[in-house]
Amino acid sequence: MTNAPIISVVISTYNSIEWLQKTLWSYEQQVFRPFEIVIADDGSQQETIDFINNYKSWSDRPIIHVWHEDKGFQKSAILNKALLACTTDYVVMSDGDCLAREDFIQVHYERRRKGCFLSGGYYKLPLELSQKITREDILTQKCFDLAWLKKNGLPESYKTQKLNSGFVKAKIMEKITPTNASWNGHNSSGWKKDLLAVNGFDERMQYGGQDRELGERLFNYGIKSIQIRYSAICLHLDHARGYKNQESIDKNKAIRKKTRTEKLNYTPYGIVK
Repeated sequence: MTNAPIISVVISTYNSIEWLQKTLWSYEQQVFRPFEIVIADDGSQQETIDFINNYKSWSDRPIIHVWHEDKGFQKSAILNKALLACTTDYVVMSDGDCLAREDFIQVHYERRRKGCFLSGGYYKLPLELSQKITREDILTQKCFDLAWLKKNGLPESYKTQKLNSGFVKAKIMEKITPTNASWNGHNSSGWKKDLLAVNGFDERMQYGGQDRELGERLFNYGIKSIQIRYSAICLHLDHARGYKNQESIDKNKAIRKKTRTEKLNYTPYGIVK
């Protein structure tokens, strides 16, 4: 067993064992070791519960499984429950379809600052390549090598520079990128006390921007953001999004607009009701 955790990593999942397993393999390879994994499970079936219990039995990571009944897409609610289950002061949030490079948690740990949250990104892989990646590819970190990815079907794109930026180039790119340093649910981190102060995620919000809205309340609360999208690398495994619908997106846009225009730093629809 490792030393007591000083970082909590929240990973969301829902009935997607293959992707969750690959994601967990990537966390077994982290160079930074004193962390716990909190799986925020939005109502997966027994097969996923059995998989997680089995995984816990042999992993040397402290793993906490937070589950609630399946009532449709309720990611905001399960993330709030997972946040409360975290035993450390600092929380990294990602998804159960995102492979974390071996230095992922190390970057979040080293770059964290009081009064700030960290904003990372991801590199989205095509479906065929997502399926092709094996346990060995993750354990050897081949899947984060740009040449290997291209050889195995990754299309050419200017965005690939994110995958091969060294330390110096990454810091430069983070200073000049026009991308907003927002709270991104697949790769962000912050102090638990700050996340609780704004009352966590707004549970009225389903798919579409609920993570960004949390970040906007953090801004309004006085928390600044730090860009780490070229330093903290994760690969997004492709999949269908059956829960995506325009009604949910429009509703969330209206909530976000109210948060911004009224400079709200607290939601009454979060952890504390």
